[in-house]
Amino acid sequence: MRFLSELTRGIIRENPTFRLVLGMCPTLATTSSLENGLGMGVAATFVLVGSNAVISALRNVIPAKVRIPCYVVVIATFVTVIDLLMQAFTPALAASLGIFIPLIVVNCIILGRAEAFAAKNAVWYSVADGIGMGAGFTLALAIIASVREIIGNGTLTIWGDWAYRIQPNTLTLAILPAGGFITLGCILALINHVQARAAAASGKAAPVPLELDCRHCVICRLAK
Repeated sequence: MRFLSELTRGIIRENPTFRLVLGMCPTLATTSSLENGLGMGVAATFVLVGSNAVISALRNVIPAKVRIPCYVVVIATFVTVIDLLMQAFTPALAASLGIFIPLIVVNCIILGRAEAFAAKNAVWYSVADGIGMGAGFTLALAIIASVREIIGNGTLTIWGDWAYRIQPNTLTLAILPAGGFITLGCILALINHVQARAAAASGKAAPVPLELDCRHCVICRLAK
């Protein structure tokens, strides 16, 4: 079933963080705690689903020459909505994420899915793509944030006061900017190692990186 395929593709097969290596700015900047990672993931998922649905519905109306500015306007509308909602209902989280909520407008995951998928497929499938990519992005942020917070603070903050002390020994580097790069690199190396071992065990060649990252998107190709 195609809907289910589109829904699950972004979680593992084409995970925007671990497989496509997109959206690195919020990934590295907002994963100092699990709460921040989940908040950013939910906000990005809301924008992904909403913008994909609207752009897909208007794909035959939007002129090709001005499609990128139109996409940005649609995305900015949903970003404004989620920003205002977070300021109203989760002000502490909104303050913690700060500028990175408005910066969802220029997140290459959002704009990339609009150009590569929503502009070419029906609304139903575009919504599934948005949910899947958003879920994959949220999962990746949660994994990175959990590792960094446990090592850096010794805690795991799920939401608000739901914080748990995991271990007493901490390494402050993990929650510093450099710790984000190191953690992401280690997780990507582990994923590549597991994939290579699995391929070797089944007698297949090691998987090559997907050519779906920022450098290979349609927008970048047009700019060359």
